Amino acid sequence: MPSIELRVLSLNIHKGFALGPKRLVLSKIRECLRESGASVVFLQEVIGANERHQKRVRAWPSQTQLEYLADTVWTHHAYGKNAIYQHGHHGNAILSALPFVRWDNIDASIMSFSQRGFLHGTIEGGLHLICVHLGLFERERQLQIAHLIEHITRTVGPDEPLILAGDFNDWRLHGHRRLIDALGVEEVHEAIMGHPARTYPAFMPLLAMDRIYVRGLRIGHCRCIARQHWRDFSDHRALLTDLLLETPDTVATRSHAQELSP
Repeated sequence: MPSIELRVLSLNIHKGFALGPKRLVLSKIRECLRESGASVVFLQEVIGANERHQKRVRAWPSQTQLEYLADTVWTHHAYGKNAIYQHGHHGNAILSALPFVRWDNIDASIMSFSQRGFLHGTIEGGLHLICVHLGLFERERQLQIAHLIEHITRTVGPDEPLILAGDFNDWRLHGHRRLIDALGVEEVHEAIMGHPARTYPAFMPLLAMDRIYVRGLRIGHCRCIARQHWRDFSDHRALLTDLLLETPDTVATRSHAQELSP
């Protein structure tokens, strides 16, 4: 089996509404996601259901936000319901061009008023995908990061490829080093540019909030998307990276070729 090239994108979609006036911009988000050419998309703040918006917002889609964004481009998708309220719920989502073998949503809530979770999917080839949106408070995040490290250590083998992405709210980078040290992951923007990307606020990013960590994949390219039409629909900038998932056959072939080279 040949190596698999992946383009991965992570974005907090702000529940599908533009900043400022309450304006639904799901169609623009879908268009930009398509233009990115991403094969795997990690999304945060995706609305699974909302009766109020369904009644009051004229352009509200008849499908779920997840189905609307995935459309015919990403035929495989998973949703993790985290924040549940009387009129609906929202959470994390993963869109994938490759089929899921399984997926699960792990509760990571520390405080009753801040409901969070880890959406963990595995796609064909044994690649693990984990989408997260951590809490706003430092103590809350540290407990969630400890839970995340424990979960990955327990459920993902050390030789199994992993992509961990999302909105970490970790602007002080306290959790960043813990994840790298405990899990042996690389952060894609740091690996290419020397530092995590500043992604928040979108119009003038000062804080490194959004990250993509990988293990067992080769990083080819990474950039923070800053074009104007991307900044119209979220308070976060999107993070995009090109990755190569090498299969055991290609790794063995490359190693053999290196042994034979003079």
